[in-house]
Amino acid sequence: MKIAFATCVQLGLSCIEEIYRIGGSLNLLITLKDEKDKNKSGRIYLNNFARENKVPLLKIDNINDQKVINGLREYEIDWLFIIGWSQIAKKDVLETPTYGCIGMHPTLLPIGRGRAAIPWAIIKGLKETGVTMFKLDEGVDTGDIIAQGVINIPDGTTATELYKEVTEMHITLIKKHWNDIINNTVQLKKQNETYATEWPGRKPEDGEITNKMTMDEADKLVRAVTHPYPGAFYKLEEKTYRIWSAKTNKKDGLIKLIDGYLIPVDYEIEG
Repeated sequence: MKIAFATCVQLGLSCIEEIYRIGGSLNLLITLKDEKDKNKSGRIYLNNFARENKVPLLKIDNINDQKVINGLREYEIDWLFIIGWSQIAKKDVLETPTYGCIGMHPTLLPIGRGRAAIPWAIIKGLKETGVTMFKLDEGVDTGDIIAQGVINIPDGTTATELYKEVTEMHITLIKKHWNDIINNTVQLKKQNETYATEWPGRKPEDGEITNKMTMDEADKLVRAVTHPYPGAFYKLEEKTYRIWSAKTNKKDGLIKLIDGYLIPVDYEIEG
């Protein structure tokens, strides 16, 4: 079985490293050209790993480039992992590997299709989330499920903590199901559309705290968009408070809310 892996972020590299740690190997690595998306959160470069492990490395502009299809054909790839990649693979790429393409999504699909899964899980106050390994199709997070892992979300969980849990679950699923993939014994399960939900993308400006929020809403927002995300913020006169952690209080504090106050703990003053 010949396997390729496309990634440009640390999450994907962690999965690649786990494959080699358990004795597996890859036949082709695909990543962005060095000059592209240099400021992308978690951006990594596969040059050293490819050289040290003697794996061909394909550097591209887009996952749908003809160069990708040619590479998959040249190395006779059976499965292509696409993990930690923001571009959506189209039909030609999906159908070039013998058995298809495998992705991972940090929710328990079909719940939470779309973007910003970690922040939304905290903002929505979910008690659990997870990671889904699935076969990619032309939809967004709609493909057949290969495996899932559940992650509990205790009260007070931050995006930093949940991101770490999500990364570890990616690695766990890779380790647990690698043999099924290379032995072609993967069992696919259709997603139940009855439970399907879609979560929209989020922008840095969505992190603004306003006086119309409750303490619960403000607390969740701060925790949801802290590192590795852009952070919550509050505008006071000509200053902007970039807030990485905070606590709430019913009696007093810097930021007045509907039912109390928000007190920044770890923050920066901009402007």
